[in-house]
Amino acid sequence: MPGGVTDSCRRCPKTVAKPLDHRSQQLSQAFGCVRLAPLNPTHPHDLQMKTDWSTLLRELVAFDTTSRHSNLALIDYVQHYLTEFGIDSELVFDSTGSKANLFASIGPDHAGGVMLSGHTDVVPVDGQDWDSDPFSVTEKDALYFGRGTADMKGFIACVLSVVPHMTSLKLQSPIHIALSYDEEIGCLGVRRLIETLSGAPVLPRMAVIGEPTSMQVVCAHKGKRAFRVSVDGRSAHSAYPTDGVNAIDYAVDLISRIHQLQADIRVHGPFDQSYRVPNTTLHVGTIRGGSALNIVPENCVFEFEIRHLPEQDIDELVDAISNYASETLVPAMQTVDPGTGIVIESLTRYPGLATDRDESVVGFVQSLLSGEKSTEKISFGSEAGLFKDGLGIPGVVCGPGSIQQAHRPNEYVSTEQLNTCAGMIQRLVDRLAEDRLPV
Repeated sequence: MPGGVTDSCRRCPKTVAKPLDHRSQQLSQAFGCVRLAPLNPTHPHDLQMKTDWSTLLRELVAFDTTSRHSNLALIDYVQHYLTEFGIDSELVFDSTGSKANLFASIGPDHAGGVMLSGHTDVVPVDGQDWDSDPFSVTEKDALYFGRGTADMKGFIACVLSVVPHMTSLKLQSPIHIALSYDEEIGCLGVRRLIETLSGAPVLPRMAVIGEPTSMQVVCAHKGKRAFRVSVDGRSAHSAYPTDGVNAIDYAVDLISRIHQLQADIRVHGPFDQSYRVPNTTLHVGTIRGGSALNIVPENCVFEFEIRHLPEQDIDELVDAISNYASETLVPAMQTVDPGTGIVIESLTRYPGLATDRDESVVGFVQSLLSGEKSTEKISFGSEAGLFKDGLGIPGVVCGPGSIQQAHRPNEYVSTEQLNTCAGMIQRLVDRLAEDRLPV
């Protein structure tokens, strides 16, 4: 297994490979997790590891890290890569031990530095019509096709490609590499990382999250709440529908209420015209119910989400949906059968991001890029808001590729975007070597 993580290491997160140096002692105390010592290569090719982003991207995409699968093979690969450059890393596992976050620091342990953050999981390819193997990078016309090339293994490849440069200089402020699991299903993994980082003696001063923004600096994004609604009715023969409680009918009634709330928001706001979609949005994404046409359906389940402006308190919106179900629909259902009902379950939530344009992280990251010094706001989310709320670390989102290509068949990222990203990270390293991190 690449990286030298043994089964005993996974079973016992306290296992340590060798005595810890000062930084590792601090991190081990904060994390209580695995630390691997640098490997001693036994083959010449181990000393000649290719570090260009193209090779690294191919390697990373080849790992099927769809959120339903483990990401440990990819984490092992990255850990092995880092140890080749003498970089220790810490792993923070999920409750099952089948997934892990990775955290590594390069540079002094007395200063905050900059954190480069990305997620390792990707969305499924099920039902998508790809022109090539989604887990094997295909290069065509200066484009790299494959699942996760844009979202967001391209960014991770760029970060790793600059690691030799990071270790070749005497950094005055550290660079931190944070890789998380299960971002695609609600930024789950990074929460465990934040919990453990909260005990670290020194935190990063700022963060760059490498979600695909076409290398534009994003200072704000929407928050998200997601819910599952289970409607429990009563079955009956379809010839006698009044004997039953049609779960699909009541689900549709509640979906109609959600649709009505969305229509009201589109008219009355609130609005922020800096976003491509300037208002909070409500979206029903899945629905399942019924077993046969001639049976009144007993059950129906649907899921919906709310993507909201970061400054907006949406509790009132959630209450409007919940109250309509409990005060209007459920009483009508229970006049037929008291055992019927509706359950609304919260699936996930993450906060929006609202980094002030005057924050030092905004101008600093802009200075690492050429061209127009503008900022953007995006409707999709990231872990940036969690880092801010949980640890007080201000951040921006900036990474290669377009979100318009993510989650789709034939996902791709361009050579130009990857080169721009790698250049940004290289200039970041140079600044930290020159002690030019803003206060």
